[in-house]
Amino acid sequence: MRSIWKGSIGFGLVNIPIKLYSAVQNSGLDLDMLDSKDHSHIKFQRINENTQKVVEFDKIVKGYKLDDKYVILDKHDFEEASPEKTKMIELENFVSIDEINPIYYETSYFAEPETQGKKAYALLLKALQKSGKAGVARFVLRNTENLCVIHPLNNVLTVTKIRFAEEIRSAEEINVPSLDTINKKELDVGLALIKQYTSPFNIEAFKDEYTKELLRIIKAKAKGKRATVKKLKPREESGSDLYSQLMQSLSKKA
Repeated sequence: MRSIWKGSIGFGLVNIPIKLYSAVQNSGLDLDMLDSKDHSHIKFQRINENTQKVVEFDKIVKGYKLDDKYVILDKHDFEEASPEKTKMIELENFVSIDEINPIYYETSYFAEPETQGKKAYALLLKALQKSGKAGVARFVLRNTENLCVIHPLNNVLTVTKIRFAEEIRSAEEINVPSLDTINKKELDVGLALIKQYTSPFNIEAFKDEYTKELLRIIKAKAKGKRATVKKLKPREESGSDLYSQLMQSLSKKA
């Protein structure tokens, strides 16, 4: 793996020099867009919507629409707004990891200590494991300020980027039914169904079946074989009564 960031974790007055490595990768297949005639690669061009002519990259500017007019920004505007360039992930406070709603999570990085920071790294890792806490911090990556939590994962300090509160949309416009429509009998069966399906979380049990199947089809086509198409399985019609549907679900799981 190649490191994407070098800096330090600030733990009180202790600095822990680290490197960050991407902890995640896309499980999907990397498909190219090709011309159906000769399988040449498709290239994208920047076209002026009025003149339909190609615009060179150095002639393109960025603008923000305000009151039906564009305010054009130059590189100095971006430099003024940029956070102070620093190579420090400064721990600001500690929280219980279960206090963070999963909607805030973005992507994760593994932190590897430099030689001179191994003892302090081990101390922070062990302290987080013992306390069950995660550190909240900010750091600058690619000229952008990021919020993150630092938490242990399989004996590795992991830096997980999280969204700021203003990045989460309001759900006020989402139409949801009243909870008062559920009676006690239905709730009891719903809780029983949840209990029946409850098990320890095992991520290994969930595989990317779509990508696996698509790769199988690709390999078959490469050998000149015809890919088999799965038949749709008919689904049994369930009654319209919620309680009866729940009871049927319980009996099926049993």
